[in-house]
Amino acid sequence: MFIQTESTPNPATLKFLPGQAVLGTGTADFPGAEGAEASPLAARIFRVPGVTGVFLGNDFVTVTKGEATEWDHVKPAILGAIMEHYQSGQPVMTGAGGGASGHADHSGEDSEIVHQIKELLDTRVRPAVAQDGGDITFHGFERGVVYLHMQGACAGCPSSTITLKMGIENLLRHYIPEVTEVRPVGL
Repeated sequence: MFIQTESTPNPATLKFLPGQAVLGTGTADFPGAEGAEASPLAARIFRVPGVTGVFLGNDFVTVTKGEATEWDHVKPAILGAIMEHYQSGQPVMTGAGGGASGHADHSGEDSEIVHQIKELLDTRVRPAVAQDGGDITFHGFERGVVYLHMQGACAGCPSSTITLKMGIENLLRHYIPEVTEVRPVGL
């Protein structure tokens, strides 16, 4: 098994490409070790000292390290953990975890606008940020403001504010006049 790595715009995050499906559909975000037991792969990666976050995508694993940790020290152990997982034959996720769209549900008078927002996110935004090892999901819409949740490499990325304001906000405002602003939310 040959696992490729790619840098991301977030210097604290690396993207690992195992050359096979990680999650066939959807994503799974583990911003800390708590909850990682839902994924044998994420739990194994969290056993590497210095790992602070794991994000699972369609065909990639994004790993975030702590500020005091150097990539040269943890990268070999992370590669080993990913390789061990795939050799073990265990599933990536246990139970019903993973595979969801990641978008929050929304109903009511703005449901048509929210449908358009989610459609634009799914077709224009999410594929682009997945290339950088992250994901952006819809969290809410209220009085013209779209609230988005940033995951994986996007969470804590120095350029995420620019991505939100200059990229996503401009895109949504162009296609959906009811959108006035885009703001990030932390979960």
